[in-house]
Amino acid sequence: MLHSRGPLLTIDVSDQSTTATDIEPISRRYVGGRGVGTRLAHERIPFDADPFGPENRLVFTTGPMQVSNMSFTGRMNCTSLSPLTDGLLSSNAGGFMSRNFADTGYGAVELTGASDELVVVHIRDDEVEFESVPELEGATVPETTSYLESEREITVDQTAVVGPAGENRVRFASIMTSEERAFGRGGLGAVLGSKNVKAVTFGGESTPDVEIPATQMEIHREAATDDHIMKRQGTVSVMDLANEMEGLPSYYFSERQFEGADGINGAAVEEKKYKKGTCSACAFACKLPTRDEESGVETEGPEFEVAMAFGSNSGIDDIVDVMKSNELCDRYGLDAISAGNTVAAYLAAEDEFGNEELIHDLVEKIALREGVGDDLAEGIDRVHADLGVENWSVKGMDFAAHEGRILHGQGLSYAVANRGADHMYATFYSVEYPLVPEDEALEPTGTVGKAERLVRRENLMAFNDAGIVCKFSRDYMSPERYEALFGVPFDELLAVGDRIVTLERHFNNQRGFDRSDDVLPYELPDFDRALDEYYDARGWHDGVVPDETLSDVDETIAA
Repeated sequence: MLHSRGPLLTIDVSDQSTTATDIEPISRRYVGGRGVGTRLAHERIPFDADPFGPENRLVFTTGPMQVSNMSFTGRMNCTSLSPLTDGLLSSNAGGFMSRNFADTGYGAVELTGASDELVVVHIRDDEVEFESVPELEGATVPETTSYLESEREITVDQTAVVGPAGENRVRFASIMTSEERAFGRGGLGAVLGSKNVKAVTFGGESTPDVEIPATQMEIHREAATDDHIMKRQGTVSVMDLANEMEGLPSYYFSERQFEGADGINGAAVEEKKYKKGTCSACAFACKLPTRDEESGVETEGPEFEVAMAFGSNSGIDDIVDVMKSNELCDRYGLDAISAGNTVAAYLAAEDEFGNEELIHDLVEKIALREGVGDDLAEGIDRVHADLGVENWSVKGMDFAAHEGRILHGQGLSYAVANRGADHMYATFYSVEYPLVPEDEALEPTGTVGKAERLVRRENLMAFNDAGIVCKFSRDYMSPERYEALFGVPFDELLAVGDRIVTLERHFNNQRGFDRSDDVLPYELPDFDRALDEYYDARGWHDGVVPDETLSDVDETIAA
């Protein structure tokens, strides 16, 4: 099976020591990316660790496809114990860093410990350097990347940076790369900040020698020549469909349609798009560099989730206001989905929907933990009671835009996903809108009978994160193409995904997670029965991985 190559580099920032470890057996079994990251984290992070403690580890990984020239492969993975969900979590970022990471020759890089001083860790194929940077305390993401470029000649595409939000341990702080791409959901920026690491940089000339089959160029050509709406409007292209289906969360989830959707939809974003945007080696170019000439606001996006969180969910119908919120989140290093939803919760509590000046002020206050921002920085799950609003989260993570009250299989997916109410864990919404061919689509209503399909999609998405292959490649990938690229039957690739999901769940079980955490703040038809079907399909008992299932997944861990 095609898999990533190279040792694990462990960096203890407490004493600035480094160790290289052979992980070839793990790479062969878990391929790379989220797979290798999950397996290493499961083994090396104590089950009782504090997400902000020095014992927590942050594992950067990429996959074998990052040495290819294929579209949909410019992505990286980061795995750690999340301060937002309190469980094991992987986050995935696009951009251009993955190939710079591959150039180091390492298959995985983990950071542990905590530095006494603020540092930048420079990782090259021949050395690791620790640079003391007290002058960067409180610096924004652009200020940090500007410093690295001017003082060290390190480009933004080589950097993983935290802004003030990460330093201040905002529970939904992001790690930013290429300035505007994020390891977003779950607060991994706060983990890096807790280690007193301002940035990590990657580079070298030791790219592993991995032979990628010629199928990569077929996919690349199709991505380059296809006239796909996402090339013009990105993910926000689905907003009109969601709104028509009464599936667009609005006014802090109290409504499901937004009368101002035309002001923040795909057409509104396309009007502000001024050039093509892409990730490394990708001809699909679905990113959204946007600019408003009148106000001077320039950002990348917003994507659908952000247009919901800072738009419809906050009562905002002007795309420029949403662009400004998006730009602020990138500048300060915040997950824009969680930031927008948390701001929306405050707006609901204060009856201030539509107040764009307050929204932008709150984003800054959250990042700096000033005033009410200090409370909001804890996230909806921890602050909703004080605000007097409903808790729109699962396992501590607030909801994405795809509405589970309309797309019932997606609702089930939110409930069972190991990292909470995240849409990308299974992308089940795609088969219920649907965004897939008719013969692959499911009716959006009902939960019973969808569990096996949900398990299969979770496994495939987990494998994509191991590969690493972008999930927006769905119109260009097929079982046959996966087999041609990775060299084994498709079911073996799904089995890799199953191992990843099961290890995540087992780790979380050791921290007390069980069926009582697989819940929703709303009712779905036959939900308990569907939950039982899901556990049966996974071989779990009431949300807990039994010893025999763990043994099937990984005998070494079970022993």
